[in-house]
Amino acid sequence: MEHDTARLLMQGVAGAMKGLRLYPLNHPAVGRQIDALWTVLSEQLRQTSPVSFGLLEGTLFVEEQFLDEDQAVTAEVVRLLKQLELEGVELHRDLDRDEIAQFIGLLGNGTFKGNALIEEVSRLNLAHIQLRTIEKEVDEKSTPPRKVYGRALKVVDNIFHDVRLGKIPSSTEAMSVVKEMAEMTISEPHALFALSMLKDYDNYTFTHSVNVSVIALTVGRACALSEEQLRILGLGALLHDLGKLKVDVAIITKPGKLTDDEFAEIRKHPRTGADLVSDMEGVTPEVIDIVLCHHLRYDRTGYPADEQGRSISPLADMAAIADTYDALITLRSYQRPMTPRKATQKLRELAGTVLHEDFCERFISSLGPYPVGSLVRLDNNEIGLVVRVGSDDPDAVQLKILFDDRGELLDDPPKKKLSGDEAIRIVAEVDPFVKGIDVTEYLG
Repeated sequence: MEHDTARLLMQGVAGAMKGLRLYPLNHPAVGRQIDALWTVLSEQLRQTSPVSFGLLEGTLFVEEQFLDEDQAVTAEVVRLLKQLELEGVELHRDLDRDEIAQFIGLLGNGTFKGNALIEEVSRLNLAHIQLRTIEKEVDEKSTPPRKVYGRALKVVDNIFHDVRLGKIPSSTEAMSVVKEMAEMTISEPHALFALSMLKDYDNYTFTHSVNVSVIALTVGRACALSEEQLRILGLGALLHDLGKLKVDVAIITKPGKLTDDEFAEIRKHPRTGADLVSDMEGVTPEVIDIVLCHHLRYDRTGYPADEQGRSISPLADMAAIADTYDALITLRSYQRPMTPRKATQKLRELAGTVLHEDFCERFISSLGPYPVGSLVRLDNNEIGLVVRVGSDDPDAVQLKILFDDRGELLDDPPKKKLSGDEAIRIVAEVDPFVKGIDVTEYLG
């Protein structure tokens, strides 16, 4: 591609985006900008496909051309790509003017970015447009649990990307990161578990997969699984919702109650996921069981209905506990998140019917009376966040004191350790919403 053509393409993108800041997508002024972009782009697509542009170490490229960063147009497109967390855009042959107009409108909407933008492009069936997100580097100074958690997020991102493209995902990276997670859960169970409080509500399925894997490993440790069994459990939990990628994203993200037809589509995801996972190299039958049966319930009245009569791996029951716990502590359009303590109380209510009673009780006992992530009031009126629970003594906890005894929020929360024989004791749980606290800011 010639340099002038590359510049004209980026002028077209920048012009259309500028028009959208002033007018709606269907305004003639925006239409003229999109027509100008389409004239250059359609001609180029006749010569080569795909046409790609994006960022390489912060520099804007179009095909093999790098554009002058001092140009206003270049700066505008760079700003746009960074804002949308996009590293690259590929436009393929058979793209039409309506499709590029929809895409420009989506970019100008500003609601979606990163993986959420990729999912919306898929939902709108913009089949000739492919996106790559910016890889977020894990801070070298971050704690080992944060690094492992960050790697797990990246692995899931890669797997989801492959599934969207119709590829069979590689299991190599997933097995590697689950091995690290299992080893960390054995040596320091609550450090990684604390990070399951982290949520990305724009990419719920994405982060939910990692969090369920983390929680499932905690369940498995409480049930005295071997390290090999923990790895199988962690991998199955990491992949448990893979089938949801084949469900219309409008159903997955619907804020209200699902219709019967929509719920019927949701109920297909375990079977779809099991089919996807069975094609991955090195996946064991137990992993497939977890993916297929994590909604089967302990009393086997769940779905898929045709799996109700057979014996399944107990690891599926452990993953179901993790899946339920994460759902309970997650904000939904129809549900405020439960505190960890209230979530464990809910698990007890579900034990024996929905969830495996013995596994549930072991998990809850391992978390202690106030699990990691609980905001608590002490008998001296300080309010602290439980950031660690003793592995051998769940009554022994470490807190970050967020509010002093006068109710003042502390800028630099000190740490405090409590044991069962301490003079200072926890007297109550505090709802973080009432105190305006995002507990994830203080964890990890």
